[in-house]
Amino acid sequence: MHIDLQGKRALVTASSGGIGFAIAKGLLATGAEVILNGRNESSLSKAKDSLLAEFSSATLSTVAADLGSAEGCAALIKAVPKVDILVNNAGIYGPEDFFETDDDTWARYWQTNVMSGVRLSRAYLPTMQENGWGRVVFISSESARNIPADMIHYGVSKTAQLSLSRGLAKRVAGSGVTVNSVLPGPTLSDGFEAMFADEAEKTGKSVEELGAEFVMAHRASSVIQRPATTAEVANMVVYVCSQQASATSGAALRVDGGVVDDIV
Repeated sequence: MHIDLQGKRALVTASSGGIGFAIAKGLLATGAEVILNGRNESSLSKAKDSLLAEFSSATLSTVAADLGSAEGCAALIKAVPKVDILVNNAGIYGPEDFFETDDDTWARYWQTNVMSGVRLSRAYLPTMQENGWGRVVFISSESARNIPADMIHYGVSKTAQLSLSRGLAKRVAGSGVTVNSVLPGPTLSDGFEAMFADEAEKTGKSVEELGAEFVMAHRASSVIQRPATTAEVANMVVYVCSQQASATSGAALRVDGGVVDDIV
């Protein structure tokens, strides 16, 4: 299958590293123009240089904006008024006991994980509808369906993304625009690797080995019995953004290695 997105403009939020960076790289490989977003100018510049070293003729730009606030989203929308592809990857996570999670924490997760996607989708979907083509993808999580007891606030925000993407898909039905969610499971992202860096040095084991041990200890239902790579997650996202995925909309597409133990 050859995916060709030449002439399409894609915005990938939180794309200076991790899954977002891998998605940006995958979209560049299809010929799409890509806008990177993150909170830090320095990390965005490094990400841009890294991608241009591989895709020297690519059209690639950056916009620094913190999407955890309405003002940050507005700044990004002002800098990038129109896109054909929107990948809502911005998100925060972290364990915290339910009884110690205060209102401010709930509000911070809601603003970043949910409202950033609401605001950007509200801004970009109308033009996609007018053009008769567009792709919106929410990067949710297997935690949307398999709510972690130690991160209930995070799980709730990820479940909300599934409702949002399904509702938007129905709202733009018949327009040629698709809206979907992609649900990664444990993934060898920058944060995941950093979490195991000290243990890897102490034990001499690779991060991949330690990741597999973590998965079997904490996500024993995994079918692949290891974390996914960021490229494996990106592959699903790139397909969903493609011309070939025109009949896929309103879906929650899992790249969780089979962690969620059901057949639907």
